[in-house]
Amino acid sequence: MNAYSDRLAGRVAIITGASRGIGLAIAQRLVAEGARVGLTARRPEGLAEAVATLGGPAHALSVPGRADDPEHRVAAVSQVSAAFGPVDLLVNNTGINPVHGPLVELDLAAARKILDVNVVAALGWVQEVCAAGMSERGGCVVNVSSIAGLGPSPGIACYGVSKAALNHLTASLAVELGPTVRVNAVAPGVVKTRFAAALYDGREAEVAARYPLGRLGLPSDVAGAVAFLASDDASWITGQTIVCDGGVSLTGRAG
Repeated sequence: MNAYSDRLAGRVAIITGASRGIGLAIAQRLVAEGARVGLTARRPEGLAEAVATLGGPAHALSVPGRADDPEHRVAAVSQVSAAFGPVDLLVNNTGINPVHGPLVELDLAAARKILDVNVVAALGWVQEVCAAGMSERGGCVVNVSSIAGLGPSPGIACYGVSKAALNHLTASLAVELGPTVRVNAVAPGVVKTRFAAALYDGREAEVAARYPLGRLGLPSDVAGAVAFLASDDASWITGQTIVCDGGVSLTGRAG
């Protein structure tokens, strides 16, 4: 028996970076609530496994490629629309953080890559779904940000800069695309995924002790927030970055 409602029944979503971690959890939650989903990520094998866990081609379609590749974005929107119908929900989940250290020592090529994938590509996906008719039909965009974008984040500062830009992009798009398209973001704290493992490996209890709720996040925590923002329950919410962090940003000891 489905533990969730069918509040997303009939919706068609594209989720980037969806082969594992937070992206896959979002796909699982959206499918559980009735949506059909197109998944994108770089690894075809991981995407194939993800589609299988979601119930197969009746519920999910994979389109391998890089989020920052314009041709991939065109192909993904086209293929998902052909399989399931017009896209009315976009979840920009892809994000990278390949470097660690102070900004004054940062390789500028790496900085450009972070901004291109985390910010420019997110805008590119929005442009693509709008060009395919979302701005006329109506729809919803949810960007997966980070609490690193809410204030200085030593060691991962460029990643934080990119997420701050994504938060501002979210608000700006909400103003431009309303009233037909709602645009919001979710900003998680440390979530137990391979992507964030370096932030807690070998010291999870120590890191979790900083959180008022006493634990690190799970991918399903973020997925629940995304599903809410995608649903009609959030029909009067746009331009917001919803912090989903177990309360750690309240302590001044985030990360």
